[in-house]
Amino acid sequence: MQVDAVLAYLDKITRFDRQQFTPLYIGKERLGWVNAAWKERLLNSESQLFEEQYQKLHCRLDGSYRSISHALAQAARRWQQAGWLNGWRNENFTAFRHDGSPYFELERAAFRPLGLTSRAVHLNGLTRLPSGEVRMWVGRRSPHKAVDPNRMDNLVGGGVAAGETIELALEREGWEEAGVRREQVLGLPQSSLLLAERPVQRGLHREWIYAFDLWLESGEIPCSQDGEVAEHILTPFAEVEHLLLEERFMIDAALVATDCLARHGYWGEHTPTIDAALARIRRPQLHDVHALAH
Repeated sequence: MQVDAVLAYLDKITRFDRQQFTPLYIGKERLGWVNAAWKERLLNSESQLFEEQYQKLHCRLDGSYRSISHALAQAARRWQQAGWLNGWRNENFTAFRHDGSPYFELERAAFRPLGLTSRAVHLNGLTRLPSGEVRMWVGRRSPHKAVDPNRMDNLVGGGVAAGETIELALEREGWEEAGVRREQVLGLPQSSLLLAERPVQRGLHREWIYAFDLWLESGEIPCSQDGEVAEHILTPFAEVEHLLLEERFMIDAALVATDCLARHGYWGEHTPTIDAALARIRRPQLHDVHALAH
């Protein structure tokens, strides 16, 4: 166990200078954070939508879910055509109001430039060996993936699409990435709620991660259905820690795996120290917690 190294790694991937970002208000609610480059772009090229106010950027849009979504979708297409947006997926995420109600939806590639908060489901796959040792199923991403090829991942991890519930996203992603059957995750209790937040090339990555633990029988082997995962490896906790410190994991998956190891007592008497570091990103288990991110 390398507690100090794990603490240093957690600090590295969870701390950043928020002063480098300007809060973005849509209507009366702060929904995002915009870096200097995108702030300049929005003020110069989208002045009909965005204006600078005292220590904040304000989006003038108001109205229905549909009208706001339409206006921002047109803007996002302009950003794509200008060469500012890459990774276009033709998949929308939902942005939520502080009270947890849906506000609008937008192409997922445009969430990071605006620093909007998306949602994702992650599944830790765990197996108890006949010896009693618990191991974790770790996925290795396909070498053909455009983003983070060959990086290590949780058993399952993926975004929640607009209009999709957490439960449906878990069922869909579970089957696509690991061949997990619907009945295996139906009613599965949520293990943790984590807020991943860090600067990225496109802007600010900000995402609620709904994490679950799924226990697989000894001899039960996950199998990717969509080709996005090259293989799943049943891994001792000590090797998971090693992969974390070698920075082989995707960052969000690293947060989920670290949280899982801590919850299962891997660090023994040092677990409270790891828990204290994770407290920066862990959130209470509430039905809807979007307001806590603001």
